[in-house]
Amino acid sequence: MCSESTMFRRWLLALVVRVGVIALVVCCCLSLLYLLACKPPISYSHEQAQVWAGGATSKEGYLALLQESEDTHRHYINSLSKQIAQLKEALQMRTQQLQESLEKARAKGILPMGLEGLHRPQTHTDLQEFFKAQLSRAEVQSGEKLPSEYAVIPFESFTLHRVYQLEMGLTRHPEERPVRKDRRDELAGTLEIALQVLNGPRRHGEHRRRSYSPSDFIEGLTRTERDKGTVYELMFKGEGPQDFRHLVFFRPFGPVVRVKNERVDTRHMLINIIVPLSRRADTFRQFINNFRKVCIQQEGKTHLTVVYFGRDQIDEVKAIMDQTSRETQFRNFTLIQLNEEFSRGRGLEVGARAWRRSHNVLLFFCDVDIHFTLDFLTSCRLNAEPGKKVFYPVLFSQYNPSLIDNNQSPFPSIQQQLVIMKDAGFWRDFGFGMTCQYRSDFINIGGFDRNTKGWGLEDVHLYRKYLHSKLMVIRSPSRNLFHLWHEKQCADELQPDKYKMCMQTKAMSEASHGHLGELFFTQEIQEHLERQKLLNDSSHLR
Repeated sequence: MCSESTMFRRWLLALVVRVGVIALVVCCCLSLLYLLACKPPISYSHEQAQVWAGGATSKEGYLALLQESEDTHRHYINSLSKQIAQLKEALQMRTQQLQESLEKARAKGILPMGLEGLHRPQTHTDLQEFFKAQLSRAEVQSGEKLPSEYAVIPFESFTLHRVYQLEMGLTRHPEERPVRKDRRDELAGTLEIALQVLNGPRRHGEHRRRSYSPSDFIEGLTRTERDKGTVYELMFKGEGPQDFRHLVFFRPFGPVVRVKNERVDTRHMLINIIVPLSRRADTFRQFINNFRKVCIQQEGKTHLTVVYFGRDQIDEVKAIMDQTSRETQFRNFTLIQLNEEFSRGRGLEVGARAWRRSHNVLLFFCDVDIHFTLDFLTSCRLNAEPGKKVFYPVLFSQYNPSLIDNNQSPFPSIQQQLVIMKDAGFWRDFGFGMTCQYRSDFINIGGFDRNTKGWGLEDVHLYRKYLHSKLMVIRSPSRNLFHLWHEKQCADELQPDKYKMCMQTKAMSEASHGHLGELFFTQEIQEHLERQKLLNDSSHLR
């Protein structure tokens, strides 16, 4: 027994020495990596050398070089951070082995002299419980009941270099680079953490994974609940064109807590696009042209349901759909005709309930003057989940192109108009008509108010139903969803409140605040220019 105790002490002392040596080596490695990370890279790329040799003295050239250098340095730091994380994990594993050995020795009463003071570090139980409580209170895993549409905290969407935001005031832009350094560091830091999670050590039995880089990042959503914390949802490309990685993090005014890291398979997510329509055959032809390009030529996993009111121009609409089906061999069309007064809510209700296939389908409520892209359909699939969340994107509404371009000829094409700029349009944050939600959720919530006639308010009523439910409402700007400008007619038969709402929308859709001001003060501006010309002419004569 004595010899066994002596042998165990020798083995334990040898283990302690071995772990100490490993810890010393790891610390040296960390210090070396830190020095390397702080030292700027001394090699320049061939492209950089060409730019400098060409004498790029313009502001754009310097900014391009600065951006490329910043990206190279960031990727270099990310690589070092990954290595540091792996070394930390190895050190933690060795430390845990040492702690377990010390516990066994302490239990047997043979702990060597000098090691009695070593013990397992205290866990911050109170802090961990606080973070868990913050996470459970926040609207991350499920929605919460809200009193009205004004209580919703909208998400902001962001890419690698741009943030798409609703709250602009009169100085900020709908699309811009983050101006504040803390904002830039916040988003970049979250992205780096997500890449560390995706590229981290594989779990036991897990298949070999690809290596993720910032170029695989598609889009992120973020919002802050002031009394709880900030939630981040990040989307990355997956193994294939229809495979994605969805990561959710939560910052409870402290370290980020990983909430979700899951694979999202969209290969079998069919979208039923429902469009209520009355006359407007020319606009429908424009809509079908975009539908052919996005949904037939590129997508294929969509169904179009058109609910038509009345008989006027119905033959033209049928001819457009028949021609499209004949030329593309696309058969996923449904045309429903209703001989009654136009009601948008009624049309969407009929289109949603007309679905007769067995599986639950994802609905996209759309208008005929909406332009969407393939990326929007992906966002539609990723941000709606049956029984859990519905997607209410904020589209970018165009101003009158003839006012923006000063009646230039020829008229700009649709693609030329699809720009997100302060003078080109605005985020239509008062509109709730375009939405992605599953048919089961729509039926369970009670659908639209069937007493609503004509234009307006039916979408607000449905939106409020979801706010009062336990479902999560994803509300964020969508850079791939546009409302094309068209002259708006407010019918005389509308009720006073609806007529006022219609006229307000018409006024907001014409031009920006500054552009309307120029139009309003055109005469004063012209007189000022003439006075300035006279002053300049008189000064030259002197």
